[in-house]
Amino acid sequence: MSFRVTLPCSRAQAEALSDADAFADAAEPPVLVADEPDPAKPDDWLIHAYFERHPTLDDIGVLVSLGRGAPVLEQLGEADWVTMSQAGLQPIRAGRFFVHTPTHPPDPDAINFEIDASLAFGTGQHATTAGCLEALDLLANNGSLFANVVDVGTGTGLLAFAAMSLWPQAKCIATDIDPVAVEVARDNAAINHVKIGHGAGELLLGVADGMDSALLAARAPFDLIIANILAGPLIELAPDFAKALTPGGTIILAGLLDTQADAVVAAYEKLGLVLRERGFGEWPVLVCELPG
Repeated sequence: MSFRVTLPCSRAQAEALSDADAFADAAEPPVLVADEPDPAKPDDWLIHAYFERHPTLDDIGVLVSLGRGAPVLEQLGEADWVTMSQAGLQPIRAGRFFVHTPTHPPDPDAINFEIDASLAFGTGQHATTAGCLEALDLLANNGSLFANVVDVGTGTGLLAFAAMSLWPQAKCIATDIDPVAVEVARDNAAINHVKIGHGAGELLLGVADGMDSALLAARAPFDLIIANILAGPLIELAPDFAKALTPGGTIILAGLLDTQADAVVAAYEKLGLVLRERGFGEWPVLVCELPG
């Protein structure tokens, strides 16, 4: 018998799930999934916890500490609860890309990526990730060529995989501040037949806080930087990103609300970058270029 506990949370609380170790000592920990049920309410997320056993009062107490509202307990019967947790995430089409969980078939007419739904961030479900995929697709359609790519805050690795599919001879490095995310990206690379390594057409993975990494320093400068994080870090990292970008290079900035876009753009224009695409909607994706 399996069970699901659902409770409301903020976006920040949902993002913090990847670092949560509240169930680290549990013999049968739940699978935690976060999703955004209504894009029009960008700070109203849900946490779903899937148990193969009946959750205890202590389990419920831990979950309440992770969210911001009353939990709802459901009995799921004998169904495969992992499959159920993934089935709720419908495939996403963004440009030429089709992102799906293992419970959905690939699209023969698209570039497919299979991303497990153990965490919703970086699966393509959120508007920022889908917007980044569309921005990459647009760059390729416009004839842009890149040889040295970095995906900062990679999460599942999806955006790095997408860039490598568009520019297969490029070297690519993907980093995240969370070691667990890096291992998730490594697993996803294997699932999606992305080659790990240091050379052209290969992906290097590493743990890094922003651009503070010997791996990144050794690879810089980059002609394409992808950063799908948050507005505050995007502004804080602007000088580091600008220094790490080649003249004529491009940077994709995402993870910001439309109300935050002007402040992010101003931080990069102050450093000499030019806004090429502003995107649209509640979660715009900014594409900037450093003049050559």
